Amino acid sequence: MTTIRMTRMGRKKKPFYRIVVTDSRKRRDGGWIEAIGHYNPVSTSKELVLDEERLNYWLSVGARMSPAVKRLADK
Repeated sequence: MTTIRMTRMGRKKKPFYRIVVTDSRKRRDGGWIEAIGHYNPVSTSKELVLDEERLNYWLSVGARMSPAVKRLADK
């Protein structure tokens, strides 16, 4: 089962997240199939970049979004 979720990057107290497609059995920061965007909660505008075309493709082939990514994508 593939999942669209966030993986944590950055350093201590400066989080930066990549939005990735991964096997649901992998660890949070384990290997992933494809990066389809990123989210920076530390910047003043809470920067979100998401490739809508790739997101729709992965959803069409059966990937599921994590609750956090679903919340961000709906904004």
